[in-house]
Amino acid sequence: MADSSLRVQQAAALHRQAVAAVEAASVALESEAPPAADPLEQHSLAEQLRAAAAVLAPGWLGSPLDAQAASTPLGGVYPPQFVRLGIAQPLDDATFPAVIPLLGTGHLTVDANATDNRVFGLLRCLLLRLVAAAPAGSLLVRAVDGVGGGAVFEPFADLADAGLMSPPATDRQGLLDVLAEADKWLRPGRGGPPRRTRRDRMMLVVIASLPAQTEGEELRRIAALAQQGPDSGLHLIVAGWPPPPLTAETTQPPLPRTTTVSVRNPYAVIGDPPGATYGSAPEATWLNAPVFLDEDPPPHLVDAVCRELATHSAAASRVSLSDLLPEPGEELWGGDAADGLGTVVGHDGETPLVLRFNDLTPHWLVGGRSGAGKTAFLINVLYGLGARYSPAEMALYLLDFKEGVSFAEFVPTRRDRTWLPHARAVGVESDREYGLAVLRELDAEMTRRSVAYKRAGVTRFAELRQAAAEEGTPKKLTRILCVIDEFQVLLAGNDTIATEAVSLLESLARKGRSYGIHLILASQTVLGVEALYAKRDSIFGQFPVRIALPGGGDVLEPTNDSAAGLPLGTAVVNTAGGLGGPRGATRGHEKTVRFPDPHADRDVLSALRHKLWGARDPEATPPRIFAGYAHQHLADDPTYRAALAGRAARPAALVGRVIDVNLSTAAFPLDSSPGRHLAIFGSQASGSEVLDAAARSVAAFHPPRTTRFVIASLVAEGDRLAEALAAEIGHRQEVALVDAAGLAAAMDLLDRPGYIVVFGMDAAGPGSLPGLRRLLREGPSHGVHLLSWWRGMRRFNEETGGVAGREDVAGLLFLNCAPSDVGLMLGRPVDWHPRPNRALMHDRQADRTVNVVPFVQAESDEL
Repeated sequence: MADSSLRVQQAAALHRQAVAAVEAASVALESEAPPAADPLEQHSLAEQLRAAAAVLAPGWLGSPLDAQAASTPLGGVYPPQFVRLGIAQPLDDATFPAVIPLLGTGHLTVDANATDNRVFGLLRCLLLRLVAAAPAGSLLVRAVDGVGGGAVFEPFADLADAGLMSPPATDRQGLLDVLAEADKWLRPGRGGPPRRTRRDRMMLVVIASLPAQTEGEELRRIAALAQQGPDSGLHLIVAGWPPPPLTAETTQPPLPRTTTVSVRNPYAVIGDPPGATYGSAPEATWLNAPVFLDEDPPPHLVDAVCRELATHSAAASRVSLSDLLPEPGEELWGGDAADGLGTVVGHDGETPLVLRFNDLTPHWLVGGRSGAGKTAFLINVLYGLGARYSPAEMALYLLDFKEGVSFAEFVPTRRDRTWLPHARAVGVESDREYGLAVLRELDAEMTRRSVAYKRAGVTRFAELRQAAAEEGTPKKLTRILCVIDEFQVLLAGNDTIATEAVSLLESLARKGRSYGIHLILASQTVLGVEALYAKRDSIFGQFPVRIALPGGGDVLEPTNDSAAGLPLGTAVVNTAGGLGGPRGATRGHEKTVRFPDPHADRDVLSALRHKLWGARDPEATPPRIFAGYAHQHLADDPTYRAALAGRAARPAALVGRVIDVNLSTAAFPLDSSPGRHLAIFGSQASGSEVLDAAARSVAAFHPPRTTRFVIASLVAEGDRLAEALAAEIGHRQEVALVDAAGLAAAMDLLDRPGYIVVFGMDAAGPGSLPGLRRLLREGPSHGVHLLSWWRGMRRFNEETGGVAGREDVAGLLFLNCAPSDVGLMLGRPVDWHPRPNRALMHDRQADRTVNVVPFVQAESDEL
């Protein structure tokens, strides 16, 4: 108890000593305090600072925006170096604009992000002031808003449409893309020195908030950009810096060469600008006055400025489709393709740029991010070539592996029956299998031409054309152009399709020029295609023409940053394999061109399309069209129509269209050879529709009343189809619609040739079809064939007797079946990935496996 009392007394004594020390210190500080500032001097200084601010930040850069007229002229001195942040208020009745140096000097950071309303408004004010004061087109903005979803930049959407600002990045990947573009702007290549500032353009990266998944590496990249950026015309405005550290690795110091803003309540504190100070005292590192940040600018003012800038940008760079076509007095299809193909791809200033396909520039590589105008550029090229060269001079193979919009306009539709006469094959939303089929056809054509070269003793395309003309060959040898949009889809992965496609592509790229075969490969990215790694140089090295649209700098060499900051509607055209050169030097191999949206003038486009179609050979046929999303119907199949017309003799079950260039009919012949039965597998009801098409087609091959059909449905999904099928073919052939018992009886009658058609055969009870195995073994030799749909493979194996019995069914069609199950059925692994509207067809006797678009019933069909 005594010890406790002693500790209390000691603590009280220490407290009294501390109070006495504080009081003594207060007295000493009061005696040393500087005299209060003279209010008159403060007012005079504020007046001087207001005058200085008016000189440093005139007009849009420093005037109060709530009083700014929307009619105030835009533009000014380049670059607009100083900009206002708000109002400094050293005394209640003394204020002056708080102005900082930014463009041409350094960067700006705010320690709170745009979730703070004051920062939200400040960023909009800064962006409005800078784009309004900079000469039109001289300031390119790249925006990031990882927390607000881009809300800060919504009023500036017109700038994005004009190519002056990027659509706001809202996630980590978007931030990485912005940093990558800034890095290209910063230096010509990794490890290279910073380049000198461009005289005509600067890039401003505005980060309203960092994405949630931002990691230490991205933060270090931002710091590196801040260090080197001003020397390259790159500047940053970063809100929320330094970010709250998640780990010791992510703890960040202030950015170099930066003015800092610290948000307090209700004011802010502005730190010293780079290389300068606001005060005379060496220990002062900030503006010695509270600053009230500018609030959100009036919406009508932002709208007016953005619309005027967008209009100016559009007018300054307008090129029309007519500017890329032959002159009005020039003859349609007047070009000779003997020495190559050429067309205008855009305008370099006022000069049209002609780009060619020939021995020196045989293939083109085109890159551009989504929305950069890649499709527009390709369509311009195709219409330009189509207007200059006839179908006898040039043939087109067009493949689109994305949404199906690239080449859809070149094929006939219900609304417009015209088509581009030069098109031989068009793939819309193409399958990889279809793309591979096109490459195979081109490779086969190259082989045919190689044989012709040897026979004629020539080595060049023009020489073979001349030799053919001297021999009086009636048909010219055409140049072939194959355009593949989003080609990386075809080459994705390590499967057999990618492996063969890469091999064929390499062969065409290396040898195609000699045989008049040319390629355009287009993509959002040429990186990350795993199948290309081993052969990247041997393939891309054959593409001397590189065309980089906004976001497509990957097609250029890493040391060439000429595509950084490209606005929409422009492209860098490089004819030296993407190589750059000394900055500032004239590059004869590289031009920046403007190109139009071909659909901007629909009247011109429609007139051209109909003019080309009208000039075609009357005997010309439309292109072979593969629409990956389209269903196929038996009624449209040419083989089926020929059978109905009595022009086909050999009976076959038609089940769909093969995914090849010609969309050949997928047919399973039915003759007396062992195993000529067809089994369709798939749990979906579409299996019943394929069986229905197969039975109808078989009936069409036979003259009236020459064969017999026994039709049975053992599942509800097939009942209506079976009834409709019996009624349909009953007009031509003998038909019996039976139940399970009738089916079992029919299987015992091998002396009556014909066809047994069964919907849902797996529903038959175990042992209920005793004659099945004999039918499978002996039926074809007696002219009896089984066409059946099985919802699963287990019952098929049970009913047919396992592996030995399976061999008695040669025709197999798989719908939504697992690859492992299909592999077991075929006795070997298969490269098959089931998906809607696709099937895998296998013929055991022919040992042939093909991908098929199966026949389904049209929506208008009535069951």
